[in-house]
Amino acid sequence: MFGVSSEKERALLAKMEELGIAERDIEEKFIRSSGPGGQHVNKVSTAVYLKHLPTGIAVKCQQERSQALNRFLARRILVDKIESGILKKRTEKEQRIAKIRRQKRRRSKRAKDKMLADKKKQSVKKQARAFKPGPDDLA
Repeated sequence: MFGVSSEKERALLAKMEELGIAERDIEEKFIRSSGPGGQHVNKVSTAVYLKHLPTGIAVKCQQERSQALNRFLARRILVDKIESGILKKRTEKEQRIAKIRRQKRRRSKRAKDKMLADKKKQSVKKQARAFKPGPDDLA
């Protein structure tokens, strides 16, 4: 179907199925490539543009001179982008939960003592800065 080994094609289709990406959800267009490649690139629409309609993620691939290979590569890039988007959302949620967990846990004795010592040091510093009227200032 894509001009690549059937093993790679099966792996890609399995990944798409795992992520819930259906072929009917993908809008596919073929565009003329630009850049090196000579007459072949200028005459034939080898670049592939894919858009995943549910997420709105779009990909354009013109890495190879073969349209079939570009179709495969574009799908692989699209699957990677969708997967990273899903994982990113998951990790943001995990990070938020971990942050709340850190905020709620009790400090160790050593950390508490260090924090209190730092607070005491700061208060001593602030007291030293405070204006204290001396006997000469009263007159």
